[in-house]
Amino acid sequence: MNHTDQKSALCLLLYSLTAAVAWLCARGVELEKYAAASAFDPKPIECVEELLGYEQQERNAFAESADVRQPVIDVSLLEKRRIYEISDEDYRTLLKIVEAEAGSEDEEGKLLVANVVLNRVKSDAFPDTVTEVVYQRDGGVAQFSPVADGSLEKVEVSGETVSAVERALEGEDNSRGALYFAARNAADAENMRWFDTHLTRLFAYGGHEFFS
Repeated sequence: MNHTDQKSALCLLLYSLTAAVAWLCARGVELEKYAAASAFDPKPIECVEELLGYEQQERNAFAESADVRQPVIDVSLLEKRRIYEISDEDYRTLLKIVEAEAGSEDEEGKLLVANVVLNRVKSDAFPDTVTEVVYQRDGGVAQFSPVADGSLEKVEVSGETVSAVERALEGEDNSRGALYFAARNAADAENMRWFDTHLTRLFAYGGHEFFS
């Protein structure tokens, strides 16, 4: 092949390559246009919206058929209210006497002691406030042993005692009207004899017996 033939072959090859590149570029533009058109085609979106709308209609229909209603709650019914209004001093005294007298009892036993103190406050036979009831002395003798031995001022009030006192102040009363209680196993024999001969025994709970 002479020089002229080589030049002609090279030109033909370049022409073929140029044509091929041009064809590929044209196809690429067409594909991009097609992809863009497909991406923004509103028909798929319309189908999805239609499907979601149908599901919402189904849910609405179910709710209506089930007649679902939200319960109406009177918030005031959830609020516990004290029926006894006592001073801060009386409240602290009540906590201390319940802890001192019933610290080893369960919450029910603590509640009963609080009930007895409040029963005395309501009774005409005793003083009119918690503090006066707890510190009352009859003939110089303290009515409650923790007052007599000074342990009342040394107690650490537990959460269970606070709960029991709150229940009592809210009106929960399981004492059957008891005005006295005693721990027979720890009490002086003469004192228990007075309880047995002068009072009416109502019931026993935990380590205490309750009287009226």
